[in-house]
Amino acid sequence: MNYIDEFIFISPRDDCHEIVDEMLAVNYAEDFCVSNDFSPEFITRLMEAGFLIMSAELPDLAGATESFYVLFPKLHTVRSALLFENLHIKKSIRRHLKKYELRPDVEFDRIIENCIKKHGNDWLTPPLVYSIREIRRRYLHKTGTNKDKKLVPVTGVYPASFGLYRDGELTAGEFGVVCGKVYTSYSGYYDEDNAGTVQLILATKYLQENGFTFFDLGMPLDYKSALGAVNVSPHEFIKLFRK
Repeated sequence: MNYIDEFIFISPRDDCHEIVDEMLAVNYAEDFCVSNDFSPEFITRLMEAGFLIMSAELPDLAGATESFYVLFPKLHTVRSALLFENLHIKKSIRRHLKKYELRPDVEFDRIIENCIKKHGNDWLTPPLVYSIREIRRRYLHKTGTNKDKKLVPVTGVYPASFGLYRDGELTAGEFGVVCGKVYTSYSGYYDEDNAGTVQLILATKYLQENGFTFFDLGMPLDYKSALGAVNVSPHEFIKLFRK
């Protein structure tokens, strides 16, 4: 493996699955690796290996005439995984579930833009967003438009979304990546109280009912644990992911 300081550098020439195996073998202690390639083909291979893809714009470089971006493939040292049998719904939220309608794989571009408006583009940089959209476009071009608006396990990688509606209006949403039978959440937002929690609960139920194995929630946070997500090591995560 090649390193930049303490971080592993991954190039398009590398076998991404082998990189993961080596990271596990040496108990790599960082969340992130580093790369400078934003091609959709390379990012697809990283996603297939279990990386959650982030990025950043570097501070102005002396003499630079345009922005310079770095890719950060992330294999969390602790990852949040929601196994469907562990889903916990608080009594206080149950009464809100029937107010909303969850729609899978809708308004993908709008939901990404809403996530950026809500959270900024510190890691959802323009070249990463472009590649995610391009991966989705190519998948749909190859397999046909998703007219039925269903979200099911796939062969390969498919960026997708969930939208939550009340009285026909989009009130919350998230986008992520389907890889095989795993859905990995990337970012989400909500416009009214409780909508974000309802969206996660209904998305979990949808994934369970449509053949997925678990809901990959990425970085552990208290609200994820409150829903029943458990924190797993990289070894445990890759075992689940590859299974």
